Amino acid sequence: MGDHDSSYKQLFSHAEMVRDLLLGFVQEAWVEHLDFATLEKVSGSYITDDLRDREDDVIWRVRWGEAWLYIFVLIEFQSTVDWMMAVRMNVYVMLLYQDLVKSGQVKQGEMLPPVLPMVLYNGKPIWSAAMDVADLIRPVPGGLECFRPHMRYLLIDEVRYEDASLAEMKNLAAALFRLEKSQSPTDIRAVLSSLIDWLKAPGQLSLRRAFTVMLGRVLLPRKALGQVIPELNDLQEVDAMLAETVLEWTKEWEAQGIQKGLEKGRQEEAASMLLRLLSRRFGPLPEEIQSRVTTSAVTEIEMWSDRIFDAESLESVFK
Repeated sequence: MGDHDSSYKQLFSHAEMVRDLLLGFVQEAWVEHLDFATLEKVSGSYITDDLRDREDDVIWRVRWGEAWLYIFVLIEFQSTVDWMMAVRMNVYVMLLYQDLVKSGQVKQGEMLPPVLPMVLYNGKPIWSAAMDVADLIRPVPGGLECFRPHMRYLLIDEVRYEDASLAEMKNLAAALFRLEKSQSPTDIRAVLSSLIDWLKAPGQLSLRRAFTVMLGRVLLPRKALGQVIPELNDLQEVDAMLAETVLEWTKEWEAQGIQKGLEKGRQEEAASMLLRLLSRRFGPLPEEIQSRVTTSAVTEIEMWSDRIFDAESLESVFK
């Protein structure tokens, strides 16, 4: 996932991408009051080693009236849902506040700026993790309840957006999500046509290059398995290459899709059988166990199935 993470970080290092992400996917009235002309990427000098080591994250700030609003974008490329995400986001936001004070951006006696914590997720499993850190903490009666921390994050679940609604948007973030969801060279060319039209200005050369790199080094190698992808220097070159290979690649992608469908059917059948056996042996299953089984490979499911009758506990099946 290294190249994928790096390409997303590069894309969201451009103000236009962050602006369109907020305008297109944060359905809140206050977004209309942001001064997008003031969008500013938070430099490394504001960030201590604790945050600087998080290479997959992007931090921006934008004027909201007289105050700054900080936008913390966490980019997640993982095959399973992180049930502790709310705790992680709480830690990152507190570290950001700490660094703003240390660097002098917030002085003694001043109010801390608001932060919008966002998780950009493109995994296949449906996101089932708690959205507020309070939901991960055992509730207690009496006066202790007021000490339970609350902090939500905003989840942008790319693959759950409908293709038709994304296609209707003149939005760079929506175009990126459409590329991720593309099923054929024709789908990619449709998005490319929009990007070529939208990114004409000389000042957008860096963003055009970022999309080109993502397509040539990440998306196409993943979609067109076994194909040699030449070094591509601009979006027009990507489009020209796809135009030449569209028929051949479409047949290959369709064949890969059929094979994946067969494999998925076998995986789903094996997962369903294991979950039934586990439920009969150990009773109701925790949500994290169900998620783990339904998203695991057939080889792992078969291994767990072999253990089930000798295991003394549910935990020993998955040891």
